Amino acid sequence: MLDTTAMPQSFSRVFCEGRLSVGLITPLEAYPDSPFPTLKDHQQVAKQAEDAGFGSIWVRDVPFYDPNFGDAAQMLDPFVYAGYLAAVTERITIGTTGIVLPLREPVSVAKQALSVDRLTEGRFILGLSTGDRPVEYPAFNIDFEDRGERYREAVEVIRILSETRFPKAETLRFGTFSGNLDMHPKPVHGCLPIMAVGRARQPIEWLAKSVDAWIWAVDDDTAIRDILTALRDAAGEGTPPAYGYSTFFDLDPNPDAPYQRFYNVVRIGRKALIERLLHHRDLGVRHVALNLKPSQRAAQSVIDEMGSHVLPALEAA
Repeated sequence: MLDTTAMPQSFSRVFCEGRLSVGLITPLEAYPDSPFPTLKDHQQVAKQAEDAGFGSIWVRDVPFYDPNFGDAAQMLDPFVYAGYLAAVTERITIGTTGIVLPLREPVSVAKQALSVDRLTEGRFILGLSTGDRPVEYPAFNIDFEDRGERYREAVEVIRILSETRFPKAETLRFGTFSGNLDMHPKPVHGCLPIMAVGRARQPIEWLAKSVDAWIWAVDDDTAIRDILTALRDAAGEGTPPAYGYSTFFDLDPNPDAPYQRFYNVVRIGRKALIERLLHHRDLGVRHVALNLKPSQRAAQSVIDEMGSHVLPALEAA
């Protein structure tokens, strides 16, 4: 895990003690009636999000379109797209939510992540998941039931390659490193921030000691308290990972509209949203990642209102 006394700005911009930041999950548009986004004007929308004060843009890893799931995400390969976003933005943190690690070869993931870290001048967070689409696993000839163990070992490989020079290590599922090879570039800030996305089939004890942050879809008050307590207890004398959550999001045009939940979609007006986010900040939530797919308004309109009212209120409180 990262040395908390030397957090890179890419990380502290998103996960800062005593503060709550807000990010956007790609694609940066509303597409409630289609599984496929248009990606129209996505360069300008990314820049708009940065200028509005959002802490992060999160790219997703969806190798295939599954009609039963109904969402192709941004369609583009996440590392390719992250590199592209690096070129059209200057300050905002770029991250992944999350690379489906059991489906990928960790040496390649390490190389891709370190490349994006360098291209962004150190404003990258590597989020890693086990995915939410079991149908993808046979296409990669990967055992779905082995995904938890494969995930843990792959995380360790990425840590070794990014943090150690000429590493020596043997792995069960991947390669052997004999001390005669070194991976470059190394992280800009000395350590690549790694974030778990979802539970990733891991026990709390492992998450508390193995990753720098954790984003899940759990935003219930009682559950948040339980999660944060469990992380603190499991971390012992160490620093537990920062916790955040993601949600499908629809900002009501009526600023006085109350909080409503429709299955996994939060619909809310900005006043109730500010109150809700400040409450979750006080509980210990450090980041909220919003997915605009179900939005009834254009992403540009939502980003503008968030930047004019919601994000300044979080900074001022």
